[in-house]
Amino acid sequence: MKKEKKPKKEKKYLEKKTLVIVESPAKAKTIEKYLGPSYIVKASMGHLIDLPKSRLAIDVEKNFEPEYITVRGRAKLLKELQGDAKKAETVLLASDNDREGEAIAWHLRNAITAKTDKVPIQRISFNEITPQAIKDAVAHPAAIDEFKVNAQKARRVLDRLVGYNLSPLLWKKVKNGLSAGRVQSVALRLICEREKEVESFIPEEYWTLEADFKVGKSSYTAQLVSWKDAKPELKSEAEVNAIIDIIKNGECVVSDVRETDKSVKPKPPFTTSQLQQTAANRLGFTSKKTMQIAQQLYEGVNMGSSRIGLITYMRTDSVRISQTALDEVREWIGKNFPKELPEKIVEYAVGKKAQDAHEAIRPTYVSYAPDDVKEHLTRDQLRLYSIIWERFVSSQMNNAKTRTVSADIKAGDGIFRIAGTKIIEKGFYQVMKVLSSRDEKGSSYPALKKGDKVKVDDFRPEQHFTQGPARFTDASIVKTLEEKGIGRPSTYAPIISVLLDRYYVVRSNKQLVPTVLGRLINDMLVDNFPNVVDAGFTASMETKLDEVEENTINWPDMIRDFWDPFIDRVDEVGKNLESQKGSLDEPTDKVCEKCGKPMMKKLGRFGYFLACSGFPECRNTKSIPLAKCPKCGGDVVARKTKGRGKEFYGCTNYPDCDFISHFKPLNQVCPKCGQFMVEKYDKKNGNHKACINPECDYLHSSEEEEEK
Repeated sequence: MKKEKKPKKEKKYLEKKTLVIVESPAKAKTIEKYLGPSYIVKASMGHLIDLPKSRLAIDVEKNFEPEYITVRGRAKLLKELQGDAKKAETVLLASDNDREGEAIAWHLRNAITAKTDKVPIQRISFNEITPQAIKDAVAHPAAIDEFKVNAQKARRVLDRLVGYNLSPLLWKKVKNGLSAGRVQSVALRLICEREKEVESFIPEEYWTLEADFKVGKSSYTAQLVSWKDAKPELKSEAEVNAIIDIIKNGECVVSDVRETDKSVKPKPPFTTSQLQQTAANRLGFTSKKTMQIAQQLYEGVNMGSSRIGLITYMRTDSVRISQTALDEVREWIGKNFPKELPEKIVEYAVGKKAQDAHEAIRPTYVSYAPDDVKEHLTRDQLRLYSIIWERFVSSQMNNAKTRTVSADIKAGDGIFRIAGTKIIEKGFYQVMKVLSSRDEKGSSYPALKKGDKVKVDDFRPEQHFTQGPARFTDASIVKTLEEKGIGRPSTYAPIISVLLDRYYVVRSNKQLVPTVLGRLINDMLVDNFPNVVDAGFTASMETKLDEVEENTINWPDMIRDFWDPFIDRVDEVGKNLESQKGSLDEPTDKVCEKCGKPMMKKLGRFGYFLACSGFPECRNTKSIPLAKCPKCGGDVVARKTKGRGKEFYGCTNYPDCDFISHFKPLNQVCPKCGQFMVEKYDKKNGNHKACINPECDYLHSSEEEEEK
């Protein structure tokens, strides 16, 4: 009997798929769930092709043509993507819809085309990662925007020309290992100039006077706002006491009661800079942290069985909102707060400098209120998502209305005022939780009538000192950069990070403080390259980059206009500027305990330190004494905690002496008790100088400064 032949196994038909290339694995994971089995989504992990780090790689003679190479360590990934592209039916390049993303797509297209010209390659872009947005993008592919690529190329070339010519100059004239960047140097200048203002400020003493007034069983505290028909300027305790002596036994009467209603408008939805500022002020986030968390919310969060991008693209300078999103938010408000739905859409003006390429930052689905998604988010993700959701929804609601009742109490030649404010129509405050304001909480109205006689129960004089200009924080430097037109939404956070990474700036009480090294670099750049570190000049370069993207100017011509005078100045400074190498080293009277040679004061990456003059034979180094220990007379030096590396100041005789201070010692002795002065910070007084001795209340005033 013949054996039956087994049927031949049919070869599986390998259907060609569409390859989608995005920037990050998180985004790839989200998009792959939306597109289904006929799509493969891979991540490029950012730039695969860029300028080499080891040399200039810009041909300044041939239209500044950049020499691109495969980024070190990325060749394997690029080869995999090229291989996947060969097998694909179509390639869709889906990197971020901005200049950097367009450049990534451009480089990928060129790299794939170099291996195969048979597969069609197209560009897709989207403002949010939602099923509908992704399907719409796939259905409407487009060509790569060559003008946007040129704008990125021009910025990259410009930054490379500045950095790779100024940095070697700093190595030659100041110290090895230093670096200078085009935009970062301008930000450093702003921070250094603000620090000079802080240091030169002399606090002045002034006083305020409050009084407790009784009407029957009620008591009110009011502040002196007028004395002899003028605003009171009380410079000393004696002046305050003189006023108290005049009015303490006099008759007091309510001279006026006013009621004022005010309409409070909601704020527009967030731009990148506004999000960074609000997250810094409300949540205590650094700009870098804000952008990292926003990226996570944009790229997608696991929501049970689905994965959803919760916010739109987080790099934008526009407050524009799509019609679809406006319809959705108005429907949500109409359902949940029908009384707070305006008749018409609330429109906000787009800033003159805005590129308006993207919508404002908003939730992709208004129906996902913060309380509905909190179980799927980390604490920080929830807090950031909450302020984005609240800001967007509130922006399309009715104004709130407040009522302020203020009463003036006449006491002799003085007027004391008390006021209370309440919200009478909540309006957009209905959705505010994380972003709720003091106005929303309100205060009680003074129950006083004109003509009421009141009695002074007590006086509350208080001493103050004028506050100098505040140092920059993440929020305020971003605001200043935006106002001056320096940088773009994608660059604010990196600017701050670079200055911190280079130790040109440190954070102290959330404030940005220039280091000795940062101030040295800034002084040299301002003295020798004032144009390069000029805010106005840098802003004009940003405008020209925008014009390259709009194809109104030719990018090599723009670079040539900058390059010729710049390189001439670099050559001139290189020849004529005296070397400052070693000029910062100072001899000291300290002796090296290891070899007996004198110790030198040197400037390092983290500031000044003591090093043995016998280097390299003797490598002994130590911290510089900042003050004498009030406990044992030893030296107080800067130290860092383990782990987070937070700076504090402690005695070198530890563990025998346990003195520590979290306030930086100043090179000043307290004239009252002889202990050292420190720089303190608190919310009430801001930055101020005070004595380290807790039993000494010495603070600077202008009179004391003059006596010194």
